[in-house]
Amino acid sequence: MGSILSSLLGGGATAEAAAATSSETSSSRILSFHSPARWQLHFNNSKDSSQLMVIDFAASWCGPCKFMEPAIHAMASKFTEVEFAKIDVDELPDVAQEFQVQAMPTFVLVKNGKEVDRVVGAKKDELEKKIEKHKAIQAAV
Repeated sequence: MGSILSSLLGGGATAEAAAATSSETSSSRILSFHSPARWQLHFNNSKDSSQLMVIDFAASWCGPCKFMEPAIHAMASKFTEVEFAKIDVDELPDVAQEFQVQAMPTFVLVKNGKEVDRVVGAKKDELEKKIEKHKAIQAAV
């Protein structure tokens, strides 16, 4: 009851994050979006932030996407200053189209609402290097 009351009285961001991660475990740091409106609200709010966001565009039937899942969870735990978001291209095709996703998995790195880099394919090492690079730029600013 207290948590419902607190979310009604201003804990909306927490409630939004909880709803966004409904398909993830509570220990996961990856926000999973299933609603275009919820994604748009979150993305619009992130445009004012220089925090690096890694958007994982995947599909439930995609073998390479499943292969990358443990690595993405490990990176989310390692890079706690980086936000990780997951978009299922079958659930949110318009979002995938907006980011010009043509293959899965595609990882789009975003700062201030603008793409700064991307990795197409199950390339763990390349993704980790690009996160390190753009995370470092964030720390230097």
